Amino acid sequence: MEAAEFDKFAEEYLALHQENIRVSGEHPDYFARYKIDEVARRWKAEGRAAPTAVLDFGTGIGASIPWLAEAFPDARRVGIDVSEKSLAIAERRFPGQSELVRYEGGGDLPFAPESFDIVFSSCVFHHIEHEEHTRLMAGLKRLLKPGGVLVVFEHNPINPVTRHIVATCPFDENAVLVSAGTLKARQKAAGFHKVDARFTAFFPAALKMFRPLEPMMAAIPIGAQYYTWAHD
Repeated sequence: MEAAEFDKFAEEYLALHQENIRVSGEHPDYFARYKIDEVARRWKAEGRAAPTAVLDFGTGIGASIPWLAEAFPDARRVGIDVSEKSLAIAERRFPGQSELVRYEGGGDLPFAPESFDIVFSSCVFHHIEHEEHTRLMAGLKRLLKPGGVLVVFEHNPINPVTRHIVATCPFDENAVLVSAGTLKARQKAAGFHKVDARFTAFFPAALKMFRPLEPMMAAIPIGAQYYTWAHD
């Protein structure tokens, strides 16, 4: 997880991302929002009290910031990233909506244990050396309050459209996709006792009339992305 890799693309990240996912027929905001909406929906469906603190691990240029503010307006919201340039852009785009923290990488995350109800990460771990996944997951687990949840969205390597998008994306040039099964195993190795995966993003904009079916398809491993929901 090298800061220079993300600093290089920080200024043009949004334009590059929008061009790269053009085949989906959607703007990047659509994908950023549906992830937060899914986290909020599931959190509420499980009968949990409103979270008081949420960490966005790998916040980048802030794609999730406005949707986290909308979903969890009363929570402390913190974004952390290795890219100083990306954090500066995030603050410029969404001033004051989240606390933004620079992470040097490698060592412990700069927060006290049991600081957050939700730790959220969107398409970050395929940029991180796979050998570091379990150690880093354990570090994120340390930050969760009792009953807290780690939610990790990732690209689904089984989906051919996803593979094409990642293969042709400039800022994914060093990325190595990780399967849902592998990510779940690493989270369990990090100390999480309950981990499940659900698949998402089955239909492009041209077929959006079918999107209400997606929750019923969550166990079918052909969605463009998936997420894991890990807790004790």
